[in-house]
Amino acid sequence: MTTDTTTKGTATTVLDARGVTMRFGGLTAVRGVDLTVNSGEIVGLIGPNGAGKTTFFNCLTGLYIPTEGEVRYKDRVLPPKSFKVTAAGIARTFQNIRLFNNMTVLENVLVGRHTRTREGFWSAVLRGPGFHRAEAASREHAMELLEFVGLAAKADHLARNLPYGEQRKLEIARALASEPGLLLLDEPTAGMNPQETRTTEELVFAIRDKGIAILVIEHDMRFIFNLCDRVAVLVQGEKLIEGDSATVQGDERVVAAYLGEPLENDPGAAEAAEVEAAEANAGTAADTPAGKENDR
Repeated sequence: MTTDTTTKGTATTVLDARGVTMRFGGLTAVRGVDLTVNSGEIVGLIGPNGAGKTTFFNCLTGLYIPTEGEVRYKDRVLPPKSFKVTAAGIARTFQNIRLFNNMTVLENVLVGRHTRTREGFWSAVLRGPGFHRAEAASREHAMELLEFVGLAAKADHLARNLPYGEQRKLEIARALASEPGLLLLDEPTAGMNPQETRTTEELVFAIRDKGIAILVIEHDMRFIFNLCDRVAVLVQGEKLIEGDSATVQGDERVVAAYLGEPLENDPGAAEAAEVEAAEANAGTAADTPAGKENDR
């Protein structure tokens, strides 16, 4: 792991989730989860399928309003709307890639800039000097991000024509376009080969070195333990353990959870798995106008 350039003594809390619980009728997908992410940190969130990881992410980003608990970003309670959460400073990617396939690579990144543009309706209609200056500044910033992720040469390509690994990079670039202080990555290496995974690891370190805190869900254990300063484990909707890589890997309960052995005081593994499966199936909604609008 590369050395964190942030002085630990001066680290501040970027994300503070307290007692987050999410119920869907009689189903409890997440139960009383506490988690913090500090400036300069990369924190991992792992757990078996159905553990509640994506549900927890959705609670952090305003897609769900937690049934109980609260989520603070830089000591301010987050508003219960995803676009307001993005404006506050949290950006995310999705387990199922959600790009605007018929737009160019550059246009996809420009979409991510909308929370940081200040030009109003009439400025856009009249297309005066202020509008053109803002448009030029947005394009310049978007091209810088494409250069950063290695896609500048494909700025004019349609997003749908990119290889899978580059689509993942584009989604990260679009998230970075909103200038977040915290980036949430949901399985960023899913479906990648070892070389693409290594490239993604280097990109995440480079993002951290820009001063952006990162929270990442991932099933690739080698990737997560090489990458993260701390790792939290969700099992059956509850946080089982949190610590550095060695602590988590050496915990017998974590091994048991991944092998499918039952834990004491099971809070409802079937419930959590059912909710997670429903969310995975709902991922195709991103292809609809409403789904794409939610991604903005």
